[in-house]
Amino acid sequence: MRDKNIIWLYLFLLATLVDLSFVLEQNTAMRFYSKPLILAGLILYFYFTSKPIASTLLAKTIMAALVFSWLGDILLLWSDLFIYGLGAFLMAHICYIFGFRLAQQPEGRFDSWHIDRSFFYNIPIFLLAGMVFYFIYPNLGGLKIPVIAYVLVIVGMVTTARARFKNVNAASFWQVFIGALFFLVSDGILALARFYRDFPEAGILIMGTYATAQLLLVMGIRSYLVGLK
Repeated sequence: MRDKNIIWLYLFLLATLVDLSFVLEQNTAMRFYSKPLILAGLILYFYFTSKPIASTLLAKTIMAALVFSWLGDILLLWSDLFIYGLGAFLMAHICYIFGFRLAQQPEGRFDSWHIDRSFFYNIPIFLLAGMVFYFIYPNLGGLKIPVIAYVLVIVGMVTTARARFKNVNAASFWQVFIGALFFLVSDGILALARFYRDFPEAGILIMGTYATAQLLLVMGIRSYLVGLK
């Protein structure tokens, strides 16, 4: 089954490389074809490899996170649809938060979070997000409230990934946590390029870290499921 389904990872890898080449060439028109295929590959891979647990809340939340991310990818192809793309990714991060809490042993309970215990461990994450927000805030205009909400949610996603430490096997923890960090970095670069100062390497860095993030998140959940067998 593993060999049969790995074809979807090849689709993901090929679509990512093709999209990155279009980013380098600044071929915006062709990205309407390549960019949607990136998450399509991961969605199909997760769908087929998680069939045994398809009815569980964990599988549904991770699948929802991937689908919302895919919608966000498409919406962000149009600059005037940025707010809708932002909303799609906000929903994706909320789904990931639920998924990360569910993918633990014992299963995480939302009424058992100990924010005071983890605050100091999360300070680097808060500082990174706060620094990006400091630079982009003056240029947000009417997007201030949506962006603040998004920053809070993505920080919540990363800190939830970090909170899985010692609650899951090492492979699952590190894949998910590093993936979440890459997601934060990708969004930080995107925010700086759009609202502070654009630079030539921004596009390749955004998509490179984003694709890596999504792959690591999916593989981290897969590692958790394998650890249960």
